[in-house]
Amino acid sequence: RRSGQYTMNHDYSKKIPDGASFDRSGSQDSLDELSMDDYWKELENIHETRGNSHEERVALVVKEPDEGELEEEWLKEAGLSNLFGESSGDSLESVVFLSTLTRTQKAAVEKRVETVTQTMRKKNKQHQIPDVRDIFRLQNDSKGKVCDGSEPSTVRTSENKNETHDGTKGNAKLLSSLFYCLGTDEQKSLLEDMPSSDTDINLEISFAEQAANLKDSSVGKMYKSGGGDTLLPNFRLPKDKTGTTKIGDLAPQDMKKVYSLALIELTALYDILGTEFKQQKAVKIKTKDSGLFGVPLSILLEQDQKKIPGTKIPLIFQKLIAQIEETTLETEGLLRIPGVATRVKGLCQELEAKFYEGTFNWENVKQHDAASLLKLFIRELPQPLLTVEYLKAFQDVQNLPTRKQQLQALNLLVILLPEANRDTLKVLLEFLQRVIDHRDKNKMTLKNVAMVMAPNLFTFHGFGSKTIEQSEFVMAAGTANVMRFMIQYQKLLWTIPKFIVNQVRKQNTESQKKEKKDKAMKKLLKKMAYDREKHEKQEKTPNDTDVPQGVIRVQAPHLSKVSMAIQLTEELKAGDIVARFLSQKSGNVQTLKKEEVFLYEIGGNIGERCLDDDTYMKDLYQLNPNAEWVIKPKQS
Repeated sequence: RRSGQYTMNHDYSKKIPDGASFDRSGSQDSLDELSMDDYWKELENIHETRGNSHEERVALVVKEPDEGELEEEWLKEAGLSNLFGESSGDSLESVVFLSTLTRTQKAAVEKRVETVTQTMRKKNKQHQIPDVRDIFRLQNDSKGKVCDGSEPSTVRTSENKNETHDGTKGNAKLLSSLFYCLGTDEQKSLLEDMPSSDTDINLEISFAEQAANLKDSSVGKMYKSGGGDTLLPNFRLPKDKTGTTKIGDLAPQDMKKVYSLALIELTALYDILGTEFKQQKAVKIKTKDSGLFGVPLSILLEQDQKKIPGTKIPLIFQKLIAQIEETTLETEGLLRIPGVATRVKGLCQELEAKFYEGTFNWENVKQHDAASLLKLFIRELPQPLLTVEYLKAFQDVQNLPTRKQQLQALNLLVILLPEANRDTLKVLLEFLQRVIDHRDKNKMTLKNVAMVMAPNLFTFHGFGSKTIEQSEFVMAAGTANVMRFMIQYQKLLWTIPKFIVNQVRKQNTESQKKEKKDKAMKKLLKKMAYDREKHEKQEKTPNDTDVPQGVIRVQAPHLSKVSMAIQLTEELKAGDIVARFLSQKSGNVQTLKKEEVFLYEIGGNIGERCLDDDTYMKDLYQLNPNAEWVIKPKQS
């Protein structure tokens, strides 16, 4: 046993004096001393590696935002910048967006708008904001009420009326109606039908709504995430008949909406649970514009795409993982035992010079050296893999009350990561799981791997604040637990919750209605009546005039059978339709394998969505009767 442990100060070198006592039993999951030793030892290795580097390191400076600046930035990120500032009059898109929010999401927006408003008033900025604030204030009086068709504007106070600026009264009235009608019987029944099992992850209801409901119904009974158990719960996603939506299944225009909703939902969840959510902002620093180590992911990918178009993961990152796996994943202490520091430094310099030329000799690279290079690559990124914006939010996941809420928060955080960071993280987590799969031989359990990798992802150079030593120990155990969660539940984390996909569908439906009104004012009344009638009868309406009821027309331009009418039955799945097309062989068309092509839902109330094979087509058709159905290869 070592007498001293290493803390997480910026220089990583400070030892706790011999004999200094620290009670670690309160750390999350009561992580045993041996596994925590792995964490501190890894931190020591990191320090030694940095000590051997003579290059001047530029520490990342995190900017302390001015009052209201954080909230203003948040509203911009959420796509709601037109609620304030010079563009505040042009808020039609926001009207549609806000109409789909849940009560808790709305409360999160309200809180930020209120702060921005007060700040702007202090600075004497003349912005048209009060109408939005008045709308939100209405909600405090109507919480828990069900929309019954009554005129919501009657609740507005005389003060509200006096404050409303000209030209925004219409928006205020409409938004009042939209928010007033949230919390309908349907929402209530969904909350009542929440799965009773602690291991079922409900993706149909807003996570923040679930947390609020749990808080209201069982005050003081929320189970804590601590405890002495080593095993994590076997969380599962109950089967969704309309198909599970993964990150990468939706078109870019819909993913943009998903991002905004995920940011609002995460903020709402943290608000409900009393955890501060603050996006950090880095001051721009000069970074390398070429090379391998210490280069931004975006620049690395630009370089790599010139060599291999469509590359989504840095080539050096892929090669280092392949090199580690090439030997065997059964090597004892893999990832834990460091490479020789001087050798790793030499390899790093050699790679910088020869990697892109293709003259680097990989045969001389020992496995532990390759593992050290992989971790070095992650640490040397100019900005954390988990991003400056969200690194603290990832760390704060450990403070949420229940394991389920921690998992829900991580799910939303993964959605919020930039594509390059998210894709690279996914490849890393998949690799770490493969290492763990060989734990009987390599002695690297989930806990061991999490302990070793957490310092590489969470202790970022020049990032964070100086804290007292005890809190550093708590954070060490906490971030290791977050790392454990990310590895264990990685398949769940790349799922887009159904309630968010449904909100996107609602936005698209509402936007389409508004576009139709703009295009044909003369036909407005006729159009609205037609849309309403079509919505009410959607289960009976065929999606194409030349197709009988209960039948869909599926197009497959890449296959030998390019079109087929498919009869919908209760048990028909997307995979069955793909298989039916692929069974129609033809010699003059390129043969595609089952795993290369997918059925897509296109149009109607979604931009484009790749369907998983277990999607029940009749259920999905009822959700989106105006969609077109196309079989095609998934775009990389």
